[in-house]
Amino acid sequence: MCFTAALIKATILTPEANHIPLSKLAAMFFHIIVASILLFVTALPASAAKSNAITRLGYAIQMGAFADVNNAERFTARLQSQGIEAFYFRKDNGVYAVRFGDFPSKDKARAVAGKLVREKLIDTFYIAPPNEVVFSKPREAGWQKSAPEEISPSREPLKPVVPRTLADKPQPRPAKKEKDMGEIAARTAERFVGIPYRWGGENVVDGMDCSGFVRAVYNLCGLSIPRTSRDQFKAGEAVDRQELQDGDLIFFGAAADKINHVGIYVGDGKFVHAPRRGEEIRVASIGDSYFEKRYVGARRYF
Repeated sequence: MCFTAALIKATILTPEANHIPLSKLAAMFFHIIVASILLFVTALPASAAKSNAITRLGYAIQMGAFADVNNAERFTARLQSQGIEAFYFRKDNGVYAVRFGDFPSKDKARAVAGKLVREKLIDTFYIAPPNEVVFSKPREAGWQKSAPEEISPSREPLKPVVPRTLADKPQPRPAKKEKDMGEIAARTAERFVGIPYRWGGENVVDGMDCSGFVRAVYNLCGLSIPRTSRDQFKAGEAVDRQELQDGDLIFFGAAADKINHVGIYVGDGKFVHAPRRGEEIRVASIGDSYFEKRYVGARRYF
């Protein structure tokens, strides 16, 4: 529209414009405005496609070995103040690492990391390759199961469950499946449980806290998804509630066009989510009255 205004202004100020009939001048302005509107509308699908795009993540920069989550949070905030989208997560050894970036090549990632080192924003770093699986196992055995009942020892002799003829033969191992990225996403989400959510930048919009968390989880699984929960809902494949699988995103709100919360399904009717900035990431049940009333739908991205 700025271009249209400039063109109209230039036309009015042109000496020749004084000799153009008013009706013809009005027609010229009309065609200019229509052309500008068409140009604007034509550009909308491309920008919408970009915001809703689901792409494979490239190389990322990872650094830090913070024993204190507060130090990881402060470093993440420092990067964000420089316009760098970053998040932190807890590794298996208990320390926190910070990860950021989506680079097309390892050399490009190294070049950016080197620049940040020279600017003393970071020190040592690690270039995370695409499709790197950070977590693929549960956080701990039976973490979302009830505690097993105490079993009293019996004096009765134990009877063999497997016939001797079969027990003496080596049992075939089940075929090894390819890594289920949905299951890996669920297990990754579980690793965040108990960690305070403090990333997302200062300009947190409605639904941005929770969407930043699921975006970080998918990032660790090698997938880049849209930033906000509303855009995330527009992307991916629609999934019926009865067909939910590990790693699916489930959305809540007043309606499909009023999404304001999202979590990652982890099985057994439960999901992991970030309630709000500063609170710990936790597990909740879709069946809870609060979420039951606000459930809108689910999406699958793998």
